[in-house]
Amino acid sequence: MSDCSGAEPRFRCVLPFEAAPAEVRLLRRATAGQLNRWGMPRVVDEAELLVTELATNVIKHVGEGVPSTLILEWTGERLRLEVHDTSRALPSVRDAGCDEECGRGLHLLAALAVDWGSVLTAAGKAVWCEIPTGPERTCRRIERAVKALESYQATDLRALAVRSRAAAAALEESVVELIADLLHWTAARGDDPEDVLDRAQMYFEAEAA
Repeated sequence: MSDCSGAEPRFRCVLPFEAAPAEVRLLRRATAGQLNRWGMPRVVDEAELLVTELATNVIKHVGEGVPSTLILEWTGERLRLEVHDTSRALPSVRDAGCDEECGRGLHLLAALAVDWGSVLTAAGKAVWCEIPTGPERTCRRIERAVKALESYQATDLRALAVRSRAAAAALEESVVELIADLLHWTAARGDDPEDVLDRAQMYFEAEAA
């Protein structure tokens, strides 16, 4: 059962689930449906990814079948995603380097969320994160693009921006190469690159408007 309400200025939806792979897929669908009902289709993909990581971390680090709860809360220009479970062991980003699997979820929270954390509760703990839903969202996309390109090129784009026209052309070529690499990665996962491009274009046009 879910408890969803929509009273200004706060919208809240509570979704109990059992920590299992099949439940994660249902959580993604429920999250997308609720955000669309709240009129926030632009944050669906990001929210689905974060919900997947939060729920999957419960499966990996607490155990399958554990009673858990996902809470979606929209207040002002932020969406808060919060997963409660029965473990009192708090995650730490300092421990995220132990291996690729154990650190992936926390690194994604840190990269995608504007803020995140964890807190002990009466029944265990809650891990939460927040993503912007207002105008600052576009600025965050630009910041993430700059970080991705700096990592991709191993250079400082701020310094590159003041150099020659040839350097600007090289930067543009790097952008094209990065997009192409991302499309190859998308195809390798079995997704349709053209569909991904169409969705990206749709997000860009909606946010630019």
